[in-house]
Amino acid sequence: MATEKIEATGITLGTWEEDARGPSDLSLAIRDLLRRPTALFGFLCLIFVIVWALVPEWFAPMDPYRQNLDITLKAPGYVDSNGFTYWAGTDQLGRDLLSRIIWGSRVSLIVGFVAVLISGAIGITLGLVAGFYGGIVDTIISRIIDIALSVPFILLAMSIVAILGPSLQNVILAMAIRTWIVYARPIRGAVLSAKEYEYIVGARATGCRTPRILIRHLLPNVLSTAIVIATLYLGRMIIIEASLSFLGVGVPPPTPAWGGMLADGRSYLDTAWWIAVFPGLALMLVVLGINLFGDWIRDVLDPRMKRLAD
Repeated sequence: MATEKIEATGITLGTWEEDARGPSDLSLAIRDLLRRPTALFGFLCLIFVIVWALVPEWFAPMDPYRQNLDITLKAPGYVDSNGFTYWAGTDQLGRDLLSRIIWGSRVSLIVGFVAVLISGAIGITLGLVAGFYGGIVDTIISRIIDIALSVPFILLAMSIVAILGPSLQNVILAMAIRTWIVYARPIRGAVLSAKEYEYIVGARATGCRTPRILIRHLLPNVLSTAIVIATLYLGRMIIIEASLSFLGVGVPPPTPAWGGMLADGRSYLDTAWWIAVFPGLALMLVVLGINLFGDWIRDVLDPRMKRLAD
């Protein structure tokens, strides 16, 4: 009889149970994102650049490597004899600047994401080990962190590139070797407190193996901290890559890179300002968007920050 009444109302039991639970965490996060214009702007900037990087040939109007010395240093909006419009102008070799900016997003995002993943994997692993074991292991890892902090990053990056040669892989390696410490210290501190939780103590008392405790129990507790750090440091990685390319120790030419375009444009600021201004604007908007989106991720994953914001 009760089942017939429920069916007569047109509401299934599963739907009633879902309504009783309320909206999911993902639904709440999406609603919060839509209510925050700055975070939404950052998310759209990130998505737009990711699409650029994945399929640049869909958006770039020309080959970024194609040179035409007859149309060097043409201003934005220049129309050639074939009726093609160079919306961002041309550089000192007659290459379409807009196409090079679009293809340059691939270099920036590849370096940023891969460096974040590698440095995050190293930092999380060492932070988990140092916080869980303590003692001499913690001391050794902490001293390694202190030594890494004492080495200037630019000096380390230039030394690695000078020894191994300038390439995309070596730039990523230099960034990952230096930035893993930003993960290791916070993760170590989180593990020092998390390993005293009752279920962790119980797992150790029942003879649970150390790798299982680290991966199944401690890692989920510190993963939100690592995600926040990775999101906030993604923009910094892109800035570092552009800085290295600007100094000539990053991605070698003629590969399009925003830092390299800025370096090319510094000699033409008086006569062809667009060579430096447009890549600089692209770099600024991308990093700003990533930082705004990272602030929102931090608020979502850290309940304490959300309460302060409210």
